[in-house]
Amino acid sequence: MLTIPFIRDNRDTVLDGLKIKNFKNPELIDQIIQLDNARRALQVKTNELQAQMNTLSKEIGQLFKSGDKEKANQVKEQTTGIKQELETLEQDLQGANEQMNELLVLVPNVPHPSVPGGNSETDNKVIRSGGTLPSLHEGAQPHWELGKKYKLIDFDLGVKITGGGFPVYRGLGARLQRALIAYFLDQNTSAGYEEILPPLLVNEASGFGTGQLPDKEGQMYHVTGDNLYLIPTAELPVTNIYRDVILDSGELPIKNTAYTPCFRREAGSYGKDVRGLNRVHQFDKVEIVQI
Repeated sequence: MLTIPFIRDNRDTVLDGLKIKNFKNPELIDQIIQLDNARRALQVKTNELQAQMNTLSKEIGQLFKSGDKEKANQVKEQTTGIKQELETLEQDLQGANEQMNELLVLVPNVPHPSVPGGNSETDNKVIRSGGTLPSLHEGAQPHWELGKKYKLIDFDLGVKITGGGFPVYRGLGARLQRALIAYFLDQNTSAGYEEILPPLLVNEASGFGTGQLPDKEGQMYHVTGDNLYLIPTAELPVTNIYRDVILDSGELPIKNTAYTPCFRREAGSYGKDVRGLNRVHQFDKVEIVQI
């Protein structure tokens, strides 16, 4: 998430970056800056009144100590109005901070200046290529046909049980899936990664912590009764282990690996890339996270 100081000091750079990303609401940047100006003014006024209250409180104590109760009570009455004004200011400041947080999460990160603009993948520019593209022999079958032929994956059964995008692995297919998960976890742990087995449901704060919310909310499965979300990747719960944690440089790098089922609605997906195991709603993934 972009910070307020960065947005204030780099307004034009931020707007140029958002233009490259085809951001639909660029006026949000000036709205944030204006709200920050108002918020800072509230903070200054609050600080001034708090300082005034501290001064008067000391004065009241000194007056009582010297025996001038009448003067002390007069000053005490003066603080009553200041307290009421402070309460109003603090409520306004809290509201401004909450509104600021709601706006900041709507602003995406800006791309590197070298990133070209574009509306689709056809606008992408090839920077570098290498290796040889694989060439399949004539008559080669796609994986969804092979899975059916050798009874490894049953897509129709998944439709019966749940719906499209929830394949059922059977026999050697299920064993292969399990073996691959174990293989990659073993590879990662042997390379120094600590294995984590995280929850498959996360709360709203975790979703905001890694940026899935609010931007990807429509792609996540939401358990509304408990206000929890099924994870789209293990990166979400694993990264949130360190949310709001200050790490000492001596603790770095932190290396974690995790296997989880992942859940994605993939709303709006269509075309040639959605056959078989592409763009399914539930899949297994071994993730690595390094901080």
